[in-house]
Amino acid sequence: MEGKYETLMILQESPTSGVFNLILNRPSVSNAMSLDFFSEFPKALDALDHNPNVAIIVLSGAGNHFCGGLDLKTVASIANNSSGDHGRTGERLRRQLKFMQDAITAIERCRKPVIAAIHGECRGLGVDMVTACDIRYCSKDAFFSVKEVDMGITADLGTLQRLPGIVGFGNAMELSLTARRVSGEEAKELGLVSRVFGSREELKEGVGAIAEGIGGKPPLAVVGTKAVMIRSRDLTVEQGLDYVATWNSSMLLSDDLTQTISAYKHKRKPTYAKL
Repeated sequence: MEGKYETLMILQESPTSGVFNLILNRPSVSNAMSLDFFSEFPKALDALDHNPNVAIIVLSGAGNHFCGGLDLKTVASIANNSSGDHGRTGERLRRQLKFMQDAITAIERCRKPVIAAIHGECRGLGVDMVTACDIRYCSKDAFFSVKEVDMGITADLGTLQRLPGIVGFGNAMELSLTARRVSGEEAKELGLVSRVFGSREELKEGVGAIAEGIGGKPPLAVVGTKAVMIRSRDLTVEQGLDYVATWNSSMLLSDDLTQTISAYKHKRKPTYAKL
């Protein structure tokens, strides 16, 4: 346990496992998030990132849904927080939005991979979160919606920036303008998720096995792969190759490499130092 939170829960199901579950924990409101979430979420991710026992993080939701979006009370409080000065109101709102954006971007800043395990509803803020995750899986009952346009809002916490790189520009534009409901199966066809599991129980079991598999791999290679993939997203191929060459020139000759080669030669399971 990494601390107590109002909107989140951290769970390690086995004391010997490097898989930690970060759970959105407001099930009574479909995990719709209050302002507290934006303070707690990056703190929880940072704590997990710096915990050497954590190899990989699974992000999921308590109750019947993954995330119903931003709590409407939060939306109302942000909208009503205005003064007579339009300029100062706008400047304050911009700071608030940047603060909220930073909480979602914390997923990408986290060195450890973050897998989204999505069931039930995933709309608005939920889509912002999962598009920032490294891998996404869902259960058959999951559905997605970039809902902001129906609420009179331009989605502003990352979906419009990240979704095109996942499903393609045209698909992202269509989903964002229509705000339509996308089933788990269609999400798989679009590339939004990598696999659809038959039930929530199968999702939990399947993602758990995948996470354990990744968590057992050489830690420096895992965090390096995430870092290079995210950095290369905004670079040319030549720039990306230069970046990974620089990365590996400092990280490649590690005990992880020595351990991997030794384990292969002696036909045993490798043992890696925690990161």
